[in-house]
Amino acid sequence: MSFFRTFAPALALGALTLTATPASADAITLDGGDVGQSYTFTFNGFSDGSIISGLSALGTFTLQAVTGNSYRFGYSVTNTTSDPVNSRMSGFAFNTDPNITSASSTGAFSFNTVGGSYPNGVGNVDVCFKDASTGSCAGGGSGGLTDGQTGTGTFTLNFAQPLTSLTLSDFFNRYQSITGAGNVSSATGSGTLTGTSGGTTTSTSGGTSVPEPGMLGLFGAALVGVGLMRRRQRFTAA
Repeated sequence: MSFFRTFAPALALGALTLTATPASADAITLDGGDVGQSYTFTFNGFSDGSIISGLSALGTFTLQAVTGNSYRFGYSVTNTTSDPVNSRMSGFAFNTDPNITSASSTGAFSFNTVGGSYPNGVGNVDVCFKDASTGSCAGGGSGGLTDGQTGTGTFTLNFAQPLTSLTLSDFFNRYQSITGAGNVSSATGSGTLTGTSGGTTTSTSGGTSVPEPGMLGLFGAALVGVGLMRRRQRFTAA
């Protein structure tokens, strides 16, 4: 019991630190061993720095193959915008590390631009996939996905040389033809990684709390607490 009374305050402090300092990661790092792994992102919608309630989308990206200098993915994207807001999702984008040299795609978003610019303060992106051949990542076509629609296809990322690993980050999507959101007619969504499945990846899931500092930190906090308590007892006795 004396052991528990001694360590309990420090353990409680460590547990509080464990739950009070979450970390989120929206980047995914993968290699040939992750073929078959799927990553699901939830996209919000914002314009001029303000989130638009009801403007949303869901995207799942699956690594299908790693061949030579190329990574091929399958995608499934759904426009989940809900009333009173309506929208048309015209594309998605992300950054790569290392930078890609070219890209290709099929399906609902069969056009791409490498090294484009995204609106609503996002700025440069490494690659965007879209519904129309506009030469811009900002949109401009009339296609895409309306509320409740799902689009599927594949995209391939090509690099200057074979990679030991690939990191994708900063996922965004594009909304156009918006109604029911005041004066907002177009917006951008920021993707949060909310789930992974399949494959053998050990990549960190983002959008969910990743406890820090873990068990080592918990025991470290306990030891620090014990030391402070003993020091206080010696001081009181003196």
